[in-house]
Amino acid sequence: MLRYPSLRAPLDILFLICCIALTADVLVPEIWGNGKTKDYPLWFWAGQQILQGKDLYPTDPNAYFEFIYPPPPAVLLAIPSYLGKIPLYLCLSLLNAVAWWMTAQFANAMTGSGRIPGPWLFALPGFVTISFVFDMFDLGQTNLVLLAMMLFGFWLLQHERPWLAGSMFALATAIKVFPVAVFPYLLWRRQWAAVASMIVFLGILLFVVPAPLRGYQHNISELKTWFQGMVGSSSEQGFGQRGEQNWSWVNQSIIAVTHRLTRPVNYNQDNPAKPPRYMNLLDLDFKTANLVVIAISLAIGLGYVAVMSARSRITPLSNAEELGILFCLMTVASPLARQYYFMWLFFPMTILIHRAAFDPRAVVRAGTWTVLAIAGLLMCLSFPVFPNDLQAFGNNLAATAVIAGGLVWHILHPFSDGTAGSLCQTKLQTDIRNKPR
Repeated sequence: MLRYPSLRAPLDILFLICCIALTADVLVPEIWGNGKTKDYPLWFWAGQQILQGKDLYPTDPNAYFEFIYPPPPAVLLAIPSYLGKIPLYLCLSLLNAVAWWMTAQFANAMTGSGRIPGPWLFALPGFVTISFVFDMFDLGQTNLVLLAMMLFGFWLLQHERPWLAGSMFALATAIKVFPVAVFPYLLWRRQWAAVASMIVFLGILLFVVPAPLRGYQHNISELKTWFQGMVGSSSEQGFGQRGEQNWSWVNQSIIAVTHRLTRPVNYNQDNPAKPPRYMNLLDLDFKTANLVVIAISLAIGLGYVAVMSARSRITPLSNAEELGILFCLMTVASPLARQYYFMWLFFPMTILIHRAAFDPRAVVRAGTWTVLAIAGLLMCLSFPVFPNDLQAFGNNLAATAVIAGGLVWHILHPFSDGTAGSLCQTKLQTDIRNKPR
């Protein structure tokens, strides 16, 4: 199923036009306007800090961090930053374009349906998530690239290349920490080679790659500062950096929504000009609210393990649905889950779209389309025409729960081997069962 864009395919041409337009949104303000804003100048600054041998973080871990990511992505940014802002911005835009195309390729190839969708069905997840893709280009964020990396990793894992798969998971984690949530899944599924590879390559990316440019001791010192400032800090005012965003409406993670519902947190704190607003149903203290978060997370984790198929019963369909749920959980388990993080629902939605199109049971097809429609309507509540209060209550978090619930239903109610498409399923099922674990 994996292929290059074709100038003979109308939808591929539309894709290329969209990529050109989105890249123009990045380059035109920089070339003819007042300069591109959002995160682009920060990426150039980080790359220049590496090139000039300057510090990425302040010496005080409690001070404000301009760059809140680990050192490896800054080292990667240094290469195009050497050529200037426009080459850097162009490089980032091209990365997003490639990631967008490959995300659609991998997502449709890994649904387990064994069916090649028509062009419109293939493109449907891209149409549904177009607002998230715009954010990736406009903000200069990496979540789309990380999504492509993680899908590529699982594609490699399914094709019995666990060491390469682990390197992809490690690279994604070294760029933006939240993909580390894949590690417990690999342990549970006894993907020992991928686990070992992820550990080895993460160590290389964190400690070896920056050393020639930063010096070993300087790099270790920066890693410690980054860890203390980002991972090792948590209080009622927030966690890590950007405390004003942690508890506000812009964050729809499980942690943030739970705290807003269980203790009096002003969800307008990201904008001091706005009056304080609260949505808590309980009045718990910070420590007790954290215990509630832990309890909810444990319940979700145990529920996920409970619905996962035993190794002897894994099919391509159940394997895809299992991974779809994992991508849902990785999205909302991140301490900070802004609007564009939900780009990661691309893969789970693609799986459900395939079930809605190809499941031999008419009632199930109709029900799956209904689930997708409900999730889509919930996600639409993030548009600026709606009040921010709806995002404070977690409309995207609710959409993620609906999508994950649909995938859980499909795992628990697979169609029998005698239905249409079972020959392809049987072959793929045999391949998965014979794969070493």
